[in-house]
Amino acid sequence: MDFLQLAADRYSVRSFSDRPIEQEKMERILKAGELAPTAVNFQPQKIYILKSKEALGKIRSLTRFVYDAPVVLLFCADLSKAWKSSVEHGYNTGEMDVSIVCTHMMLEAWELGIGSVWVRGFDTRQVAKAFDLPNNIKPICLLPIGYPSADSVPYAQWHNTYRPLSELVEEL
Repeated sequence: MDFLQLAADRYSVRSFSDRPIEQEKMERILKAGELAPTAVNFQPQKIYILKSKEALGKIRSLTRFVYDAPVVLLFCADLSKAWKSSVEHGYNTGEMDVSIVCTHMMLEAWELGIGSVWVRGFDTRQVAKAFDLPNNIKPICLLPIGYPSADSVPYAQWHNTYRPLSELVEEL
């Protein structure tokens, strides 16, 4: 598929079928994350696949924004592996790197016919505690994924609404 067409067609899926994701497709989605660029190629991402009844129950108790997806990917940054700036004190690229990884995986999923929605509606401390994450592992976002339900449609008021490039881009 043409990349711009893929990007235009993809939408945030909030209604999922119960069809399981095939293992080979999950492996391709994970491979897309492995191939994603990160600062200095440090690869600080740590991804937890939440698909057991227990894990899904935990995440559903902490946020309503997983929309009964059959699988939820919990994206975290390993702060001990994130690139740290020598120019700006306290800055590291963990959150940015993990967001890039998540985006690559979201787009590969769509290419495979699997929907997703990028989510940040949760308390990181609660998620870290619920999943007993080490102190250096910081939750960044969730990606509920699965096959869209038969009645899944993009939110009309948001999907095709774009600010003009003239507002977003300026040549200096």
